[in-house]
Amino acid sequence: MIFATTPSQTVGPYFAIGLPWPDGPSAVSDGTSGRVRIAGVVYDGAGEPVPDHLIETWQADPEGRFADLWGHGGPSRLEGFRGFARSGYEDGDGSFEIFTVKPGPVAGPGPPGASPQAPHIDVSVFARGMLHRVVTRIYFADEPQANAADPVLASVPADRRQTLLAERVADGYRFDIHLQGPRETVFFAI
Repeated sequence: MIFATTPSQTVGPYFAIGLPWPDGPSAVSDGTSGRVRIAGVVYDGAGEPVPDHLIETWQADPEGRFADLWGHGGPSRLEGFRGFARSGYEDGDGSFEIFTVKPGPVAGPGPPGASPQAPHIDVSVFARGMLHRVVTRIYFADEPQANAADPVLASVPADRRQTLLAERVADGYRFDIHLQGPRETVFFAI
């Protein structure tokens, strides 16, 4: 070996380098009508907060349209909608928060006309010690009818679906992520 191992070859203590996102936890601009806060904590298998994690979210707008950042297809018509947010890496206490709008239903998997997916937010979780991200979704507990018809949520065992539901709280929604253990959040193989 000619060169020693460098920080770019590890996931270790250099995790936060290069991660700042200019819009941070905001998927929409300040003052956007219907803007909500979704907050929670990332926990390890022992139930302890994970202090150095990163949450990335991607979602549709209230009409079920995505941000068109590269000129493809039909863009969201919501002024200032980015659909992407990043949070957590600088908090140090396991917490995260994003500011967004509640998404609308989007086309379901399968042929055109397939059942629509319930309003949801796609989430990637990164952390020191994890060589690969894990992927989950945030669904909304106050959308029981849409959730009952969602084909992806229906593929999750009934006793585990609650790990994907954000609960309404006074200042928005609460969604905790458990990486392991008895309350482990459902993660999807993609």
